[in-house]
Amino acid sequence: MQWLGRAALDFALPARCAGCGTITDLPHQFCADCWQQVEWLGQGGCEQCGLPLEATDVDCCAGCFARPPIIARSRAAIAYGDIARSLALRLKYSRKVALAATMARYMRPLVNATPDTILVPVPLHWSRLWWRGFNQSGLLAANLARLCSMEHRPALLRRVRRTKALKNMSPRQRAIEVSSAFAIDDLEDIKGRNFLLVDDVLTTGSTSDACAKTLLRAGAERVELICFARVVRPSVLER
Repeated sequence: MQWLGRAALDFALPARCAGCGTITDLPHQFCADCWQQVEWLGQGGCEQCGLPLEATDVDCCAGCFARPPIIARSRAAIAYGDIARSLALRLKYSRKVALAATMARYMRPLVNATPDTILVPVPLHWSRLWWRGFNQSGLLAANLARLCSMEHRPALLRRVRRTKALKNMSPRQRAIEVSSAFAIDDLEDIKGRNFLLVDDVLTTGSTSDACAKTLLRAGAERVELICFARVVRPSVLER
């Protein structure tokens, strides 16, 4: 495929900062200036949703305490901002597929799963997959599977309905739009298993929740989520 050729070319060129393009000593890293601009989230925050905790919270944020989330544990490497937006857009629309390895490198320390946990990317509808040529979440999951020596099921979840763009929708509208958008064809070997959903950017969580519901209804024991970036302050989406 064409994107494989681009990946090989990216590998042959000098290592550059994923944020600004400055030449770096090692591949798949940020330069010092970009590193300081990134808001790293890591393992801290609410033990369930991963959002930074308020001063009054202990282990669980008020939102998760009042309404336990569908996904048992969510983690993101960085907060969504200028650099995260740049990487996500260049990966998806400029086909800079080597960025998936960079993003996965910073996601890897957040993987806290049992050895039998299965990595599952959030799927694209076949029409978007045909147009783009790859699923960015699938690339991230493949890299994580290699880095963490985990089982990877890229085709387990299937998006059976092409949804509208969610960008300008409210959380409720997003949830309605993605409801019943996912399916599982092969239900064998799902009951009692743990799954780790993989996505590039988490906004309201409507899509990942819909994926988790599909897995849990099929008999999954536990579903967690890992992504490269997540929206901490919704106002950044309006810029």
